[in-house]
Amino acid sequence: MYVSLKDVAARAGVSFQTASKVLNGHSRVASPSTRERILRAAADLGYVPNAMARGLVRQASVTIGVLADDFSDQAVSQFVLAAQRAAASRGHGALISSVHADIDAELAVRKLLEYRVDGILVAAPSLEDEPSLGAALRGPLPVVSINRIHGGGVPLIGSDHAMTGTLAAEHLLGLGHQRIGTVIGPRGRQVVQRRMRGFREALRAAGQPLPERRIVEADWTYDGGWSATHRLLDSDPTITAVFVHNDVMAMGVLKALHERGLRLPADCSVVGCDDLSFAGYLVPALTTVRIPFEETGERAATLLLDRIGGKRIPARDLLPVELVVRESTSSP
Repeated sequence: MYVSLKDVAARAGVSFQTASKVLNGHSRVASPSTRERILRAAADLGYVPNAMARGLVRQASVTIGVLADDFSDQAVSQFVLAAQRAAASRGHGALISSVHADIDAELAVRKLLEYRVDGILVAAPSLEDEPSLGAALRGPLPVVSINRIHGGGVPLIGSDHAMTGTLAAEHLLGLGHQRIGTVIGPRGRQVVQRRMRGFREALRAAGQPLPERRIVEADWTYDGGWSATHRLLDSDPTITAVFVHNDVMAMGVLKALHERGLRLPADCSVVGCDDLSFAGYLVPALTTVRIPFEETGERAATLLLDRIGGKRIPARDLLPVELVVRESTSSP
């Protein structure tokens, strides 16, 4: 158990205010004997000053709280680390709190508030439709998020997800593909809906249909991509290209295509989404749409700090995405 300033004051037989001032270097507030008694009490009890409380009193620094849902996800970890770096570059700190389906959102937010954070940065896309998270974040503290928050009203800093679908479709169409399928994430997620909107519109503009049999839903995992690909080819074995909604699923897609005896990319091209660190090391190296996770983390932290400082920030700020062409796509 931590020794509090109140404990020191009680041991020394002085008021809380006197103990606080002496331990913060204000020697003139007490007689030499009282000052010595306070310092001896602090030493005997093993008192350690609360750096966070000192910062608040002196207004020496700002601390942002980062609420994230899956640190095992490389995209989330890249975002969080970038946000920490951005805060540190301005002399500020960041406290991290985990929240997901098994952790009460209200409790996670309350923990950050107990540490007296000055604002909260949210990276919890799996909880975008969770009412408890939206309710917990309502209050006077500035909040910025990379995903939609239930109830709205929170500035959104993210990527142009509709453009990811557009770039993938235009790339495959430009190579001459006409029978294109897609392995998507959970349909209820806004990121999936936006990527599908861009993908559909690009295909429609080129006069290419996207029948339902060429759309297969999966979770965001390697196994999800693997099983979805087998279902996709069972429903339409004529497909010559697949757009996959993230790079982790794309690994499973590549494995399933190999198992089907297809040559990659001669028989089937694959486009992923994210450009995670392993994408260039797959066989074949994965063509993918790069999502700027680190830039988003830096931008989100910077805007949150600006908002804490009283500046106006945009309600919506979408960073551009980029197609990275490697070896997994070619003409059919």
